[in-house]
Amino acid sequence: MPTVFDLIVRNGTVVNQNGIGITDIGVRNGTIMAIGDLGMSDAEKTIDATGLTVLPGVIDSQVHFREPGMEHKEDLASGARAAVLGGVTSVFEMPNTRPTTTDADALADKITRATGRMPCDFAFWFGATAENTGDLADAERLPGSAGIKMFMGSSTGDLLVDESEHVLRVLQNGRRRVAVHSEDETRLNERKDLRVEGDAASHPVWRDPRAAYLCTERLIRLAREAERRIHVLHISTADELPLLAAHKDLATAEATPHHLTLDSRDYTTLGTLLQMNPPVRDISHQKALWEAIQSGVIDVLGSDHAPHTLEEKAAIYPGSPSGMTGVQTLVPIMLDHVNTGRLTLERLVDLTSHGPNRIFGIARKGRIALGYDADLTIVDMKENRVIENGAIASKAGWTPYDGKHVTGWPKGTIIRGMRVMWEDEIIGEPRGAPVRFTEGWTDPISARNGL
Repeated sequence: MPTVFDLIVRNGTVVNQNGIGITDIGVRNGTIMAIGDLGMSDAEKTIDATGLTVLPGVIDSQVHFREPGMEHKEDLASGARAAVLGGVTSVFEMPNTRPTTTDADALADKITRATGRMPCDFAFWFGATAENTGDLADAERLPGSAGIKMFMGSSTGDLLVDESEHVLRVLQNGRRRVAVHSEDETRLNERKDLRVEGDAASHPVWRDPRAAYLCTERLIRLAREAERRIHVLHISTADELPLLAAHKDLATAEATPHHLTLDSRDYTTLGTLLQMNPPVRDISHQKALWEAIQSGVIDVLGSDHAPHTLEEKAAIYPGSPSGMTGVQTLVPIMLDHVNTGRLTLERLVDLTSHGPNRIFGIARKGRIALGYDADLTIVDMKENRVIENGAIASKAGWTPYDGKHVTGWPKGTIIRGMRVMWEDEIIGEPRGAPVRFTEGWTDPISARNGL
């Protein structure tokens, strides 16, 4: 009697721990239950993936969805729609909202807001402050908590922990890896006069590579003292890479598609649309980041999706805010880099699925393997498309890649065995759920069953 599945994805080119090859994936109750030739098996639903490539669900571990408090830029629902349209199955959302996510009630509020509205799965970073350090060990274990996020340099919002004694106290409270925005606040304040009114190209002059290096050096020293693992977000400089390579037992690192794709020459055409913290820099830093991708110093990719409206971005620099959209374009931009030979498909999977699973301790996500959630990003590696502002689902409604031709496009987004997006259309009601972690909260159902 043939085995019956809820879903079979047939004949796709699957990329997983076994390499790359054409095979079938059988799903039951949202879980991958079989990988191989399932020609003799039946399923309630079937996806013919012939000619398509099946990746583990892409995890974007750095997004800013602006809710609560800044919903005119983005909200959890619109940001999540952008995510699944871009082939992203899970997101970790940042704490610099209004109010900030710095206590248990604020975290619980975000989970309530997300439930029934976000089509992708989700977790929320808990913001560290000088005042809440005693709460952080408990906070990182709350349901839906992605862990602790610390801003050592000021950016959008009110979160800042820049004094060494406070940074050390954050690092001394808890066990999970702490994510850090690493720019030296003292140096940023000292160099503010280097900003040129009306010239966004002066942004990387103000927030120079030295500001990033000094902060990352101090962070590593304090993390070593606290014996705490750290994750340095959105690396933008060549200067930091040897430092990170020398401390891989302690530190992991993230790169972003915009730092890998755009450079300082693009300020001429994009102006403040290119303004980010840390900045997009000259081509020498981008080349060093690609070398770090190839050598393994960079562990994950995150979009740092940080939307502002076009009206806000049109303000005269430096009065313009830093941030751009990115969650919807992460996959097509990086697939295009695969097609141009800048990285392999296996390395892309490591950066967007296996890497997040490994360094953040994500339970049952990030791999196409038996027992894992059936989260799949199905892509057409040969499809030629033009990225356009009109297709961006973010409330901001724009992308720095408007008009860019790419090869490789997300065809479908499958989350826990449910087809959530197919051919640029979102399907069904939002059923996103909190991501679980191996070092986080205990699922009560699993606990009752002795799992």
